[in-house]
Amino acid sequence: MDTNVIIDYLGKKLPITAIPFMNSVMDYQPTISVITKIEVLGFNAPAKHQLLLSNFINDLTLLYLTNDVIETTIEIRKKYKTKLPDAIIGATALVNNLILITRNISDFKNIQNLKVIDPHTI
Repeated sequence: MDTNVIIDYLGKKLPITAIPFMNSVMDYQPTISVITKIEVLGFNAPAKHQLLLSNFINDLTLLYLTNDVIETTIEIRKKYKTKLPDAIIGATALVNNLILITRNISDFKNIQNLKVIDPHTI
């Protein structure tokens, strides 16, 4: 999951049609890139929201930077001129053969073989 989906899910900003999909994703121990954790927990939120974010993130599977992710990130940056955080998130999904759930389809649309779902369009 990308940062924007986590914020939208917890902030109840997803369309009603996306809720069953996201609930089913949550049932399967979703994974996030270490970059998503940094982005979510680096958000300057009030203390009660920070606790909610921390608890949520702690319930997810965290994928760290591996050499394969690093090499794929470099390829993505060179080929698609993608911003570094998005390149890492995309590379993490590619290397781990995962579908990326994000609202920002345009940030990832050019990355070949990356499967992306926008819950706002479900």
